[in-house]
Amino acid sequence: MAALIEAISIKRKMFFEHENAPYHCLDVEVSRPTARGGQTLVRLKMRNVLTRAVFDKTFKAGEKFKEPDLVQVSASYQYAGSDGYHFMDQETYETLTLGSDLVGDDRQLLVDNVIVQIHKYNGNPIGLQFPPHVELAVTYTEPTTRGDTASGSVTKLATLETGLEIRVPLFIKEGERVKVHSETREFAGRA
Repeated sequence: MAALIEAISIKRKMFFEHENAPYHCLDVEVSRPTARGGQTLVRLKMRNVLTRAVFDKTFKAGEKFKEPDLVQVSASYQYAGSDGYHFMDQETYETLTLGSDLVGDDRQLLVDNVIVQIHKYNGNPIGLQFPPHVELAVTYTEPTTRGDTASGSVTKLATLETGLEIRVPLFIKEGERVKVHSETREFAGRA
């Protein structure tokens, strides 16, 4: 049987199970009563790991939650097919397929053999997490002309190999590899 976690002991970034769904704690606020006989309450800002919905809920300090069956698996991106995006588990070498609804806009960061963390709940993939930076090649960028910096424009638009468009410094040319922040989708330097 999974261990039980009391509401009072839940901290930020912890995972717990509530109403048969996994949740990620984003923030905790504990209110201790000043009057005798008052109950300590724990207000949690939590995200449903499956639906990504975020909401606040208040619990009594003694309420118990199960630990969810969450696992992170290291996997490398292989290819995209009509049935979804295929990754290879780095330990078991089995193929994991994530639907386009799970990958979403992150498909613009997927390049061959990039290593990601796939989150599994009860053995089923439910999402993925990228490394802090992803290296991508620049396929198109506007040529720069002398005097461009005088107008105050020190960046230009570049299209990367996955179709992602970002702003890059003027010195970046087509064919170069750049690092992109996976969270903000901004230029992070040359690769």
